[in-house]
Amino acid sequence: MLRDFSGYIAADELYDGPFCVLSIVDNRAFHRISCAVLDHDPTSEDIARFFKRFKAHLSARGLILKGITTDGSPLYPGPIADVFGGVEHQVCEFHVIAELVKAVLKAVSKTRKEIASSMPEMKRGRPSKAQRRQARAKKRKRRKIKDLFENRCLFVKRRLTPGERKTLSRVTRGSPQLRALRDIMNEVYRLFDRRCRAETARAKLAKLRRRVRRFEKVSRTLKKIFSPNLEKALTFLDDSLLPATSNAVERGNRRYNKMQKSVYRVRTQGHISQRIALDMLRDDPEGLRAVTTATLHHARAG
Repeated sequence: MLRDFSGYIAADELYDGPFCVLSIVDNRAFHRISCAVLDHDPTSEDIARFFKRFKAHLSARGLILKGITTDGSPLYPGPIADVFGGVEHQVCEFHVIAELVKAVLKAVSKTRKEIASSMPEMKRGRPSKAQRRQARAKKRKRRKIKDLFENRCLFVKRRLTPGERKTLSRVTRGSPQLRALRDIMNEVYRLFDRRCRAETARAKLAKLRRRVRRFEKVSRTLKKIFSPNLEKALTFLDDSLLPATSNAVERGNRRYNKMQKSVYRVRTQGHISQRIALDMLRDDPEGLRAVTTATLHHARAG
C-alpha cells in the first residue's frame, strides 16, 4: 500500500464499543495504509507507538512524510512532535469550522431566549392603551423569535443569495450583535482562501480576534475563535499539496460504520482487525492483491 505513497497522511481514531480503531490513510490517494485495533480508549502513548511503527515502515522503504492532517483532538499534537519532529501538522478545516458554526448558532439561540424572557406578562380583563401597546410589542417579539429560528442557517451559510441577504438584514434589524455574528463568520470563511499565505491569514485572524473582544456578549460565546486549533487549520495555505481536511480517513470511518450496521458478528478485536484487512485488500491495486493476500496469510500463520 506504500508503493505510490504521496507523502501526506490523515490520522484518526474510531470508537466501536470497548474497541478503538486507529487509522492512517494516504490523504491524496484515499486508501488506508496502516491501522491498529485497541481494546481500550487510546492514550498519547498508544498514538506514539502507532506512529513509531508507521515511521519504521516509511524508513525501511526510504519514504518521507511531508504532512499530516488530524481533527482537533488533543491526542495527536504531542506524539506528532515527538515522532515526526517538524512535519507540518494540519488541523482539519471542516472540524474547526463546524465548531465555530455550532458556537454561532448557540449565540443566536441565546438571543432568542433573551427576547423571550423580556416579553411582558399580560393581565386578564379589558386591556388599557398601555396594555394594548404591550400586546403589540409582545407580538413583534414573538415574530422576531420565529424569524430567528427559521432563518438561523443564514448566520452560518458560506454564501448568501441577494434574497437571503435581504432576509438576514430584516431579521437582524435593531440587533447589532446578531449582525456582528454574520460578519464574523464571513471573516472566518475568508481565512481559508487558498490565494493567500498562512502568514497573511494569521494576521487576519489576529485582527478578527481583536474585533470579537470588543463585543463582550459575542466573545464569551465564540471562545473557539481564540483556540490554537484555528491557527493550525491554516497550515495548508503554505503547501499546495497538503489537504485542508481529514476527509480521506473520515470516509474510511464512515464505510466502517456502515459495515457494522449489517455485519453484526464483527464485534471482537480479532474480527475487527480481519475485517479492516479485507477492506485494505479491496483498496489495493489489482496487480498487488496477490502479494497482499500472501502477506495476510503469512501474518495469520504467525
